[in-house]
Amino acid sequence: MYHDHVRRDRLTNKAWFLGVLALAITAAGILGGIGHTGLAAAFAPVTAALPGGEALVSVWAALGLALILTLNVHLLGRLSLRLQVAAVWLEVLSLFLVFFYSFDLSYSFILGKLSFLITQGVATTLYISAISIAIAFVLAMIGAIARLSNNGFAIAISSFYTSFFRGVPLLIQIYLIYLGIPQLGYVIGAIPAGVAALSLCYGAYMTEIFRAGIMSIPKGQWEAARALGFGPMHTLVLIILPQSLRLIIPPTGNQFIAMLKDSSLVSVIGVWELMFLARTQGRDEFRHLEMLITAAALYWLISIVLEQLQARLERRLARGHRH
Repeated sequence: MYHDHVRRDRLTNKAWFLGVLALAITAAGILGGIGHTGLAAAFAPVTAALPGGEALVSVWAALGLALILTLNVHLLGRLSLRLQVAAVWLEVLSLFLVFFYSFDLSYSFILGKLSFLITQGVATTLYISAISIAIAFVLAMIGAIARLSNNGFAIAISSFYTSFFRGVPLLIQIYLIYLGIPQLGYVIGAIPAGVAALSLCYGAYMTEIFRAGIMSIPKGQWEAARALGFGPMHTLVLIILPQSLRLIIPPTGNQFIAMLKDSSLVSVIGVWELMFLARTQGRDEFRHLEMLITAAALYWLISIVLEQLQARLERRLARGHRH
């Protein structure tokens, strides 16, 4: 987005905005019954000394929360953009940690299982996702070229493929492949079935990404290549695709991150990926919440790493197109 260089007073410095924000937080706290939550206990030493006693505990607690949050927004608004982002990240992360800490988790149990979750669960998840996205990339390329061709058979098959695998839930696709292919006389393992389902599903979605990327190249590029004597395939491979990759790769990275999380669905057929281990490792000692929170944290950390790699790749691809 374009950054406006016109200096103006920030919204978080305006009294009317802070007043409306405080009133909104107060009303939400009162209507939400904040006096019956754990937050009211934090204000108990103060509200006990205020008039009204327990009858107005929700009002005083809501006002206290509104004062703290409004002051916090005002102070954060005075920081530079980078510091704002960092401060808000730290605050939200702290709230998450406090929320999880209130669950009375067994951290010794988490530490005892963490190495196995990483070496077995995370490794299998990344392994399945990497193979699946590579196959999906090839399927998407073939599907996009088929959709843009003048061959009726290719268009029909490609459109049917994208319609079916985009229209049927991924979980059903996993079951259909894992349970259906053996009916044809070929026994398929859990991991190949999971990879096949993920590849076919995300290949269908990525087909439209590839098609849009190829169509974004001006028609004059095709005409110029043909005028120079290039054949259709040479034009596509040597001229069109290299230019369209700049537009194709960023959404493909998003698809890989989404696939990483959807790979948890293959746990239903017994693949020992992260979600499967999170469900089974806490079963004996009824520590399901510990394992699910740990799995969530690991998925999040992997996604953050992939987002950073994707951002670096996007910056590299955009170097030759800066104005």
